[in-house]
Amino acid sequence: MSAKVLVIIGAGGMGLAVARRLGAGRTVLLADIGEDVLKAAEQTLRDEGLTVTTQVVDVTSAASVQHLAQTAQAAGEVDQVVHTAGLSPVQAPAQAILKVDLLGVALVLDEFATVIAAGGAGVVIASMAGHFAAALTPEQEHALALTPADQLLQLPFLSPDKVTDPAAAYGIAKRANHVRVAAASTVWGERGARLNSISPGVISTPMGQQELAGQDGQLIRALVDASATGRFGTPSDIAAAVAFLLGPDASFITGTDLLVDGGVVAAVRSGRLGALTAPAE
Repeated sequence: MSAKVLVIIGAGGMGLAVARRLGAGRTVLLADIGEDVLKAAEQTLRDEGLTVTTQVVDVTSAASVQHLAQTAQAAGEVDQVVHTAGLSPVQAPAQAILKVDLLGVALVLDEFATVIAAGGAGVVIASMAGHFAAALTPEQEHALALTPADQLLQLPFLSPDKVTDPAAAYGIAKRANHVRVAAASTVWGERGARLNSISPGVISTPMGQQELAGQDGQLIRALVDASATGRFGTPSDIAAAVAFLLGPDASFITGTDLLVDGGVVAAVRSGRLGALTAPAE
């Protein structure tokens, strides 16, 4: 068994791409809420020569995430952590999205801050939707960044009567990822580790295909057509960015968000798309 451990939370397209990019010579601890998904991913990666172990995790449960962190630490030196798990607006109602995409990230950051090795690094997959979220006050962003995880969903502006639209919940959660990572990077830094987020654009994953088939599919295609690259992203595009942020070339980068969207945000902010509002990834 490798002395170094790569933890990947989320066994979807991005998680598998990261495992393939970074897993050689390491123990890959792959975690997901779906046991069948995990079994299939484990077999695929093992067939490709990687050393893989799996664990079912519910990122909305502090005890479940803590157990995952303990398992990772017992497996070796935890020097890379990548959180890719999440729900999109077409997959769940608003409060479920806040629970998984906001609370889940906060719990992972807290628990893995206690086991990440010196010189290690973590990446949270956020979304370009966080750059388009409805404006939050400085006080609200401060609360999202620093409120203890077990109290996050009790914030008044996140109450079920205030956040009812899944797309709005997704944007808030992803913006929260940005500010939460920035704040948590100082805690990780006390252990000599770095922490950043990545905001993907429209990526060709099963989740991305669901979004394209949803009510905002036409708008999503228009955004891609207007972007500088004019194409959908791939899981490999995200894995390459993850590899950079986890590697030595990014040793002076922490507490920030890397936008990997093919130029969609730039196209919107430049006015190319007029008053259109960008959807979730």
